[in-house]
Amino acid sequence: MSTSRAGVIAGRPEFTLALLAAAGFVALAVATGGGMLSSGTLGAFFRFLAVPIIIGLSQMVVLAIGQMNLSVGALTGLCSMVAAWLMIDAGLPAPVAVLGALAVGGAAGLVNGLLVVFTRINGFIVTLATMTIIEGLRYGVNGPDTFQGYSSGLRDFGRASVLGLPVVFLVALAVAALVGVFFARTVAGRQLLATGGSPFAARLSGVSNDRSIIVAHGLSGLLAGVAAIITVAASGSVNSSIGDDLLLPSFAAPIIGGVALTGGVVSVVGTCLAAFLVRLVDVMQAQFGINPRWIDLIVGAVVLGAVLLGTVRQRLLRRSS
Repeated sequence: MSTSRAGVIAGRPEFTLALLAAAGFVALAVATGGGMLSSGTLGAFFRFLAVPIIIGLSQMVVLAIGQMNLSVGALTGLCSMVAAWLMIDAGLPAPVAVLGALAVGGAAGLVNGLLVVFTRINGFIVTLATMTIIEGLRYGVNGPDTFQGYSSGLRDFGRASVLGLPVVFLVALAVAALVGVFFARTVAGRQLLATGGSPFAARLSGVSNDRSIIVAHGLSGLLAGVAAIITVAASGSVNSSIGDDLLLPSFAAPIIGGVALTGGVVSVVGTCLAAFLVRLVDVMQAQFGINPRWIDLIVGAVVLGAVLLGTVRQRLLRRSS
């Protein structure tokens, strides 16, 4: 590898995140006296890293077009409740319940996109409204009660491991790879980035910005459905509060990972590494009994810092060009 190429790689945000993730993991392992390295602890760490990765990607695909999806957490909860309801109350097999949850997620995402296109209201406002509606629907599925005792096969899948790594984590990595291929290799993915980078230039190039908006929100909803299936499989029980704590992580992972709020720039690797860092913070909170509000403060401050750094970087790039 040439010196110039090595310099380019070292200057990328993903390289910095990789170093921070490695340093943070080693520091936490030392602070826990090696307890972090036990097979049970490592398995739990990666098992519960799967959802933050998927939910970060769900937000990332909408950020790619310069919009936001505030409903990703509530939608994940709704899809989780729907999957459990289909298995327990409707008596359907797990594969059908999985497909049902994915269909609900994708359909809700498409509704978000269509509402943005037809009302011409910013996605932030539209998804804020649909988030409230979805929260009501989520509660309406089973009220405050908990769904449990559903498909043993699905729960076994959530606990399964391959070479020490949880299967749900490997599924999350596979989904991340597919999202990366979507943006790097497909026409639809490049059109989403074109719409986010410059809607006017994209339109002049023959790209339908409306179609990009619908595709982005639809894909975001589908990924929320995937996160829901992983949640149902890994947790063993779900209730109407599922998804309430996912909104901040959904923004933290892509923004810290280098995704531009203004659209046109995505980073699947950066999003995954940032989700890893946020998960490290969660483990630190549980390990040392830190008040969760302080953790929210830390994560929020890091997100704000990432946004500010991204803004400064974009201004410098404009001046240099």
